[in-house]
Amino acid sequence: MSSSRRYTLSLSCPDRVGIVAAVSSFIASHQGWIVEAQHHADQDFQRFFMRQEILADSLPFGIEALREQFQPIADEFKMQWQVTDSAQKKRVVILVSKSDHCLYDLLARWQSRELDIEIPCVISNHEIFRGLVEWHGIPYYHVPVTPETKTIAYDKIMHLFEAVNGDVMVLARYMQVLSSEVCDRYPGRIINIHHSFLPSFIGAKPYHQAHQRGVKLIGATCHYVTSELDAGPIIEQDVIRIDHSDAVEDLIRYGRDIEKTVLARGLRYHVEDRVLVHGNKTVVFR
Repeated sequence: MSSSRRYTLSLSCPDRVGIVAAVSSFIASHQGWIVEAQHHADQDFQRFFMRQEILADSLPFGIEALREQFQPIADEFKMQWQVTDSAQKKRVVILVSKSDHCLYDLLARWQSRELDIEIPCVISNHEIFRGLVEWHGIPYYHVPVTPETKTIAYDKIMHLFEAVNGDVMVLARYMQVLSSEVCDRYPGRIINIHHSFLPSFIGAKPYHQAHQRGVKLIGATCHYVTSELDAGPIIEQDVIRIDHSDAVEDLIRYGRDIEKTVLARGLRYHVEDRVLVHGNKTVVFR
């Protein structure tokens, strides 16, 4: 097969005998070529998770027909499922405040095509990154946020996100707490990078909290945003070792490197449809 275009089928359902056989037999019956297959059975929840990549050109029909013909199997096994097309790049809207490291990193990975995404716009509550973003040819929207204007500001952010047909919203150190309305409207579609190894040190100034506790490891957490602060399903984490000689400023400097890589990995897993959410947990097929 010459084309690299793929359809990704991801699903979860109550665990039982025959799921893998049914899905694989369906694909094989249409001469579908599976190039990547992963699955996981969660014994605690008695739930099954699967992700399969299929060469698009190996099938005799397009994605809509694939969805239509797969539906009876999905109904039989009570699946929560989706099929996505690698030719349709995810549209990632970035929100940022004054910290620049995650924004710079995402723009660099996008420009080098390390992240195969589209960035239809960047939204910020400050003007300082307009020149950088517009130099990349990306629209920049300044939406100020004050205690008095939060409702108006978040309404505008939702309007912008939908106007550009955003698929996922990334809080690249966007130092504002989104309203419950925003969180509830886009479940599993808002990704945050928190500069702490959650669930430790939630909220503001986690490096200061960590320094006061004398911890020996600091980290960063990429997670989905919910209305409960820093408590959404975790996608990716990493840590670095520190010791008693490190000041808060050192922790912040070390942490910036972890934040960039953890956010980039978490976003990549999401846009490649490698993350399946169940309750407040995730299954991540790396």
